[in-house]
Amino acid sequence: MKSLKCDLCDTMAEGETFETWMNNLMPHYMAAHADVMSDSSKTEADRERWMTENKARFHVAE
Repeated sequence: MKSLKCDLCDTMAEGETFETWMNNLMPHYMAAHADVMSDSSKTEADRERWMTENKARFHVAE
């Protein structure tokens, strides 16, 4: 099980896989970072970049 901070704050989420970690982080993200989630200026490329960056963070986490 890996523990990794939210990319925007110090809240921790856990998961065996990146997908599990992301799903466990989602309720926090929706509550604490709703402005980011609903930002209409974000593009598909922005979402793909978030996935790539956070997947890399997850894989190097212990």
